[in-house]
Amino acid sequence: MTSPVLIDRFDHMVLTVANIDETCDFYRRVLGMEKAVFAGGRVALGFGRQKINLHPAENPYTPRAKNAVTGAGDLCLITETPLDDVIAHLQAEGVEIIEGPVAKTGAMGPITSVYFRDPDENLIEVSNYN
Repeated sequence: MTSPVLIDRFDHMVLTVANIDETCDFYRRVLGMEKAVFAGGRVALGFGRQKINLHPAENPYTPRAKNAVTGAGDLCLITETPLDDVIAHLQAEGVEIIEGPVAKTGAMGPITSVYFRDPDENLIEVSNYN
């Protein structure tokens, strides 16, 4: 019997978006991510050791998720920034908080989270480990 594959971390994930420029602007302003262009003009949002590749809804790249549609994403992002500061920044950027701060459970234990939506209505959770 062979050993199971052991996964270390996510490298990237994909969001299908209506407008790449609007999405890049939102994630830069609100979450400090950086736009990266690669592989013949494809676009990603970089942060830490990860990235979010952006696929245009009108012409998504292949291979792709079976039902690649806008608004289907649900991400939890961890920050060291205190949530009070996150909330103040979201409010300053005109981002509506739809829930939080609330207690949740992350991959490594208890977290406190705030929830909001990006321009495509993806659910974004920003959290601190307790």
